[in-house]
Amino acid sequence: MDGSSNTALQTYDKHVGLKFQLYNSLFTALPFHRVEKTGVLLSIFLLHCEEGFAKELSPAEIITTFFSQYTPYRTEQEQTDLLFRFVQYAERQVVLFDALEDASFRETHDMAGAGTLKHLQAEVEQTQTQEQLREKLKDFSVRLVLTAHPTQFYPSEVLGIINDLSKALVSDNTAQVNSYLRQLGKTPFFKSEKPSPYDEAVSLIWYLENVFYQAAGQIMTSLKNQFPEAVPEHHPLIRLGFWPGGDRDGNPFVTAEITLRVAEALRGAIIKSYYQDVRKLKRRLTFKGVLNELVALEAKLYNNLFLPGYKADISKEDLLAPLHKIKETLIRDHNSLFLPLAENLIRKVELFGLYFASLDVRQDSSAHTEVLEAIAATAQVLPQNYAQLTAEEKINALLNAPATVDPASLESELHQDTLQSMQAMKTIQAINGEEGSHRYIISHSTSALDVMEVYGLFLLSGWQPEALTVDIVPLFETIDDLQNAPEVMEALYRSPVYRQHLHRRRNIQTIMLGFSDGTKDGGYLMSNWSIYKAKEELTRLAQQYDLQVVFFDGRGGPPARGGGRTHQFYASMGPKIASKEIQLTIQGQTISSNFGTTDAAQYNMEQLMHAGIRNALFTARETTLSEAEEQLMQRLSEVSYQAYNTLKNHPDFLEYLNYASPLRYYAEANIGSRPAKRKPGKLNLNDLRAVPYVGSWSQLKQNLPGYYGVGAAMEKLEAEGQWEAIEKLYQRSLFFRTLLGNSEMAMTKCFFPLTAFLAKHPHYGPLWNMIHQEFERSKHYVLRLTGNVHLMADKPVNLLSIQMRQRIELPLLTIQQFALTNIREMEEQEKEATHKPVLEKLVMRCSFGIINAERNSA
Repeated sequence: MDGSSNTALQTYDKHVGLKFQLYNSLFTALPFHRVEKTGVLLSIFLLHCEEGFAKELSPAEIITTFFSQYTPYRTEQEQTDLLFRFVQYAERQVVLFDALEDASFRETHDMAGAGTLKHLQAEVEQTQTQEQLREKLKDFSVRLVLTAHPTQFYPSEVLGIINDLSKALVSDNTAQVNSYLRQLGKTPFFKSEKPSPYDEAVSLIWYLENVFYQAAGQIMTSLKNQFPEAVPEHHPLIRLGFWPGGDRDGNPFVTAEITLRVAEALRGAIIKSYYQDVRKLKRRLTFKGVLNELVALEAKLYNNLFLPGYKADISKEDLLAPLHKIKETLIRDHNSLFLPLAENLIRKVELFGLYFASLDVRQDSSAHTEVLEAIAATAQVLPQNYAQLTAEEKINALLNAPATVDPASLESELHQDTLQSMQAMKTIQAINGEEGSHRYIISHSTSALDVMEVYGLFLLSGWQPEALTVDIVPLFETIDDLQNAPEVMEALYRSPVYRQHLHRRRNIQTIMLGFSDGTKDGGYLMSNWSIYKAKEELTRLAQQYDLQVVFFDGRGGPPARGGGRTHQFYASMGPKIASKEIQLTIQGQTISSNFGTTDAAQYNMEQLMHAGIRNALFTARETTLSEAEEQLMQRLSEVSYQAYNTLKNHPDFLEYLNYASPLRYYAEANIGSRPAKRKPGKLNLNDLRAVPYVGSWSQLKQNLPGYYGVGAAMEKLEAEGQWEAIEKLYQRSLFFRTLLGNSEMAMTKCFFPLTAFLAKHPHYGPLWNMIHQEFERSKHYVLRLTGNVHLMADKPVNLLSIQMRQRIELPLLTIQQFALTNIREMEEQEKEATHKPVLEKLVMRCSFGIINAERNSA
């Protein structure tokens, strides 16, 4: 380990490791019922788990021996009671650990180091590329789209405590930390009811107000200071997007009414943020010719927030005009005193307008087809035989429909909502501005017709073609869809009507590419490579048709869903891939772990901006793949795909996951408003959502979607004499290194001893062994490439964080597997299951703690 790594480790240990031990001991002193005994017993239980797994005991054996050796508890009731207390205790340990990592962010991360804007400034000055930077920033932006995929939701009360706890930890205020830990001990961690989509929206708006608003303002200020000539005045370099309340794909609880309410909440939140900033400005700008402007602006914002009649009586210009006037007066009459404060607010208004975050609407392509067939059957607007027409005939019928359709004329609520959601977008644009809601995303896009049906539905819902201020965004996810995407887009670019629509949308086509369902469909290597190749091909196609293509990446938290070290992915995209903007979804724990505090959000947003800007300024040799290297990547992906398909098509594959993991309890966990499956009925991989799929593998500590097929591909190519070529590819290609680095993280988070008892299972044993062998094979080949003795040896701080989290969650994993084993025995032996509901509750409670501890598990 080099010196800098050693220093980083010492810093981390001092600010996180040591403090965790100190403050964790405060927990044991909390004056609550049985807490002290729980803390002491949990420490013993953790050691007992570690020793038990080292001796190859099963979770059930570990827990049975623990109770007999270390406790007087002999009844089922007493034992279950202690296990629940362990879960509650461990949940709070996770919160303490999260808060410590958040509080020490500035100490453990170099805020001016590689990948930051400060670093970019040095690179630009060194290479004299100021002019290229100005050109790039004219239309570059990073769009972070917050989604409510149910992978982690602390209740807002707990979020508030984490936030306050972090601040107290920064200032080492032990008395305050102690009182917040006591508050934590009394605060419920889980919801007894499912959140509504509106509740999810409110949870995420908390982050917009408390984190993104501040971080984005700080980034823009430092950018403007570093590159005063290059930063454009009116182009927002940071954009925020929002899915809760707009994403209705497979979520029957999202309605047009909810969409409107969420848009109103977003508008209220940004006006409140401006109002608070104006009040702060008033305390500093007490000068003649300035104060009166601020007082008038404060009154306008106050009226909009609190007086119903004033709701729409304000525009972005109404805010900017007085602020620019104040800026001029400060420069002219007051020696620019406190000018940066006024400029900071101007930049925030330019970034967030009156909408804060663009509310995207998303629906599945099959829903649009259903609606149109219902319209054809009930209204005299489309031919009654619409379903039987060819794709071309359908498009003609849509474009020549003589009238709009009243949603009330349709029987199904889903059909009504599709039209109403399109009308709601028009309402939102009228009140919040065009940016308030201007993108309609189509899941499972497989043809040009899927896009044209949505275009036709917009016309049927009352929009005029020349005034259709909406970007229609197809989403390609499965391997087949990704391969067919260029053909689909070319058909659209050739359509005169759609081309006209694109012309009105500034000749920009946004295309969404989904990592989550791609990995579920094609395995880790094939899905990542298919997305890379689709981007290259779609970039070439857009250039051919004189259009600009913008890629919007649907990424989850873990590597299996496109997460991991995301900024490195963008840095590794070669010159053949359009990088006008970086757009990605931020979901689940990724929101709280990467963007949970202003420091973390600023750092991670800068990393993404740096990756996108640097690519345009300095085309690195390591981001360009030669033809031979592309062929090698293709071959690795194909072999990996075959290995994954063999596993995926095993008749017991999904049943194994359902048997061994908490998969079936995802829907009941009340952490998200969406059902775990797209359609009711028997379990199948297509309908199973990526979140429960990846999350269940994560709770099993097998993380299969993050590496399966990697080892098999390398083994086969080595046998074909290609090992030296793989080594060269690893040394030369940042894309390949990033792929394997993220796979390393997925493997580091595995713990096969947890489920090793299944190796001898008469039915599922072969599957467990198949997965374990591929894990060992992948690990072996990755270590050969990196030259390291163990996984993530070159990222010691990240590794230590994972290891510490794993120790906190080990008791939870053991308890969860113990409860699942008992439930299975009851079901298999058809025993009297009076205790079963209690065990099921235990499984779900463990899920919360495990998911929160993992930080990017699903």
